[in-house]
Amino acid sequence: MSHVALALALGLAGGTLAGLFGVGGGIVFVPALTLGLGLSQLSAEATSLAAIVPVVVVGSYRQHRSGLVDWSSAGIIGACSLVGVLAGAEIALRLPESALRRAFALFLVLAAVQMALRASREMRTVEA
Repeated sequence: MSHVALALALGLAGGTLAGLFGVGGGIVFVPALTLGLGLSQLSAEATSLAAIVPVVVVGSYRQHRSGLVDWSSAGIIGACSLVGVLAGAEIALRLPESALRRAFALFLVLAAVQMALRASREMRTVEA
């Protein structure tokens, strides 16, 4: 798949997932950029952050129009996230590539386990 074709597919997949599930494109973008385009983990993470900006703007506006955004919570989370992203980026710059890849993989596994457990609990509640 060419660079442009992969970028188009990533944009469509990331935007769809963001609109459908509210997840950042990093879950899709980072693995695809490392595996598909051969970017380093750090470069894929940085590229993913830049690529998600338009999705965040449009998605937030769309959800705001539907009356679904809690702007008070969003403001607090957003302000605190600024501190977190600066700290996280500094840590990422200092970690070896292999450690950064393992940490990202662990994050994905833990997120998947958490979601599976939550879905299982919800299914048991519905069945009861």
